[in-house]
Amino acid sequence: MTKNIRLGACAALLAMSAGCKDFLDVNDNPNAPQVVSANLYLAPMLHWMVTSPQYDGRFVGRYTQEWMLAFGTTTLTTWDRMGYDPSSDNGAQQWRDVYWTLGQNLVDMMNKAEAEQRWDLLGVGYVLKAWGWQVTTDLHGEIIVKEAIDQSKFTFNYDTQEYAYQEIQRLLDKAIELLQKSDGAVDAAYLGRTDKIYNGDRTKWLKLAYGMKAMNLNHYSNKASYKPAEVIANVDKSLASNADDPLLTYPNTQNDDINFWGRTRGNIQTSSTGYRQTQFVVNLMNGTHTGGVVDPRMSRMLAPSPDGQYRGLDINVAGMGAFSAAQQPMNFHGYVGTGGLQQKGRYIFDDKAKLPVITYAQLQFIKAEAAYRMGDKATAYAAYKNGISAHIDWVNARNNDNGQTPTQITSAEKAAYMAAPSIVPASPSGLTLTHIMTQKYIAQWGWGHNELWMDMRRYHYTDVDPATGEQVYPGFAPPTNLYPDNGGKVVQRIRPRYNSEYVWNRAGLEVIGGLALDYHTKPMWIIEP
Repeated sequence: MTKNIRLGACAALLAMSAGCKDFLDVNDNPNAPQVVSANLYLAPMLHWMVTSPQYDGRFVGRYTQEWMLAFGTTTLTTWDRMGYDPSSDNGAQQWRDVYWTLGQNLVDMMNKAEAEQRWDLLGVGYVLKAWGWQVTTDLHGEIIVKEAIDQSKFTFNYDTQEYAYQEIQRLLDKAIELLQKSDGAVDAAYLGRTDKIYNGDRTKWLKLAYGMKAMNLNHYSNKASYKPAEVIANVDKSLASNADDPLLTYPNTQNDDINFWGRTRGNIQTSSTGYRQTQFVVNLMNGTHTGGVVDPRMSRMLAPSPDGQYRGLDINVAGMGAFSAAQQPMNFHGYVGTGGLQQKGRYIFDDKAKLPVITYAQLQFIKAEAAYRMGDKATAYAAYKNGISAHIDWVNARNNDNGQTPTQITSAEKAAYMAAPSIVPASPSGLTLTHIMTQKYIAQWGWGHNELWMDMRRYHYTDVDPATGEQVYPGFAPPTNLYPDNGGKVVQRIRPRYNSEYVWNRAGLEVIGGLALDYHTKPMWIIEP
């Protein structure tokens, strides 16, 4: 009997060998395409280009004191103390999305686009590739570039941050070259089918590429090689107004197409824990550092307390501190405790609120800083005013994406704020770095975490403005109880993603010192002289 079974099995295997190919072709589905059109790769990658920074923003925002984890906790968390979570992927969503979600998908899309001479789609691909290296190196320092997406490797060598920055510039230059082409198979309708940001308008993608290059070049501000005139030239070729902002619309139909900050997603307020604004950001807007001039955006961006006042939490005190129930800041959606589920929110904290990649206002502040540093205060002054004006309008737009409850900032409120000498000096000679960088902080608060943190590190958190003798970021102070692994030093980078690097690529990490417990405090090349 056993012999017969064995013979039968052998016969079956021999019979199958002739038709083995047919048997194994389980992926040949006549009802689904086997060759994917190049543009079908794009939409998910654009989603993560906008949404992924918000995942990590929950953690970066605590380094920059945009907010702290306060509701439902009685102890100061690791990130609130400028630390990290060992054996965790917290703070590494962008790492994951750059190397995996985009990863080979982006390579395939670009290869197909190039083969078909779809220069507009290929240009967008180069923008995405540059964006990926920019966000990962700005968060983590040394990253894997040359050997990335090499499917023949199981361990990977890191490249210097200097190389990553040069590669970003090369990629953006290539994107700019391609996005100016109109020959081949350039087709706005084809690109627009999955382009959920600019609907196939390559001229706007071109402006975004220039904006990203300006941002990259401005990060060299501490180096002798810094070229502010090039920064300004690229800004001038980039977004011309808020109408050019690369915004992602969230349809609000299912989990992943709901705004990451919406109450339904529960990423900044859950049923048990939640984030609250810090006193630092409140003081930037409540008149503490502006001679009593209150920013009209405060009541449209930040969360009030039940008694109607605007307060922030002390980063050195766990939870709500000594605030009474009436004094505790509400959640960012505008409700007490965990409220707001299925209700309209405030500002960008609404299920349908649009989120950007970068903004016109942000770029105007970059231009203002570059012009200020090269001694052209007239240009800096004009860009600074443009930035404030544009962001006030942007706040109104975000509070109208879903018809939320905060009232619009009126023209009279806007004019009064911008007429205040402590906000906009009477002449360019009165402008300071503090003016520029605090207004840029406000414009980026809540969404522009990567650039905001880069700004603060470029100014070493507490650098003094030579024009005033006061801190560039007035009132900012690192936590008094830093995370133990810091060794008394402030945070400078986020450790690479745990599950890919500390589990599978420890040899690569060892070369760059990434196994040290205080690796997150190692200053990055881009902020050093």
